[in-house]
Amino acid sequence: MVFRNADLPGLFHHADALAIGRQQSAVKLTRTQLSLLVVGAAAAALPQVRVGSGLQLLSAVSALAYAGVLLATFGAARRHAASHWQLNRSAAEFIKSMCWRYAVHGAPFDLSAPDPDGLFVARVEEGLRELKKVGWRDPREEGELADGGLVTPGMRELRARAFSVRKETYVRDRLIEQRNWYRRRQETSRRATRLWSTAITALTLLALFLAVLGTFSVAQQADVAGLLSASAAACLAWSEIRRHQPLISAHSLVEQDLMEMHVAMENTVTERQWPQAVYETERIVSPQHTDWLARLRS
Repeated sequence: MVFRNADLPGLFHHADALAIGRQQSAVKLTRTQLSLLVVGAAAAALPQVRVGSGLQLLSAVSALAYAGVLLATFGAARRHAASHWQLNRSAAEFIKSMCWRYAVHGAPFDLSAPDPDGLFVARVEEGLRELKKVGWRDPREEGELADGGLVTPGMRELRARAFSVRKETYVRDRLIEQRNWYRRRQETSRRATRLWSTAITALTLLALFLAVLGTFSVAQQADVAGLLSASAAACLAWSEIRRHQPLISAHSLVEQDLMEMHVAMENTVTERQWPQAVYETERIVSPQHTDWLARLRS
């Protein structure tokens, strides 16, 4: 049996789509702010071009760039794209994790649960209420999404299968998929770290070279050095915002934990131990766990 995201409830898909949209918006806004700061510094550093009797064209460009940064900052404060991104991502991953636990008899939805459907709905709603306290908006309450139920036919079908089928499906479609995702993210973060580290080093070395020349009065390149410094600072800020370096360590640790859990599930975990093993796996792949590891490594 195959269990995919398409088998998850509509509330997951709505939160997931919102998280992707808000993430793209937040990243685009930050990129625009940093780019405008560099453009403003570049326009101020280049030789001025006079237009008409007294207008300095590049100074005007620099002023417009800095004004654009202020407008973008004001827009970011109003839209709260970053916070909405994190809240909807937390909601989507929470729902997905609970659905997997329900479908494969993970704790607390194992065979001993007297009413697994009712318990599942109660636990999901309880978790979503906690998210609403910190700003998450429930689309069902605002008419953006019809309440189609939290338990889908695909979830019920997988839950009704034998232990061997549930185990095989969970290991293949959840655990291995997550391991592969964390491995891909590590490679992406490593490439980005190399790229931005190289750019920062090159810009800083060039600024240092010009500063040394200026120290011995060989050349006066203060404006160019300032532009290089602004560019290096923008690269550094972007790298820090994306958290590439701490995420490499965090994703590596999560992948290692998942590998150990994979080995245990394939070799030593019995049907009696299965509910707790699934619970522990879902704890490992939770965004909160990854974020905690990233903070420790930053």
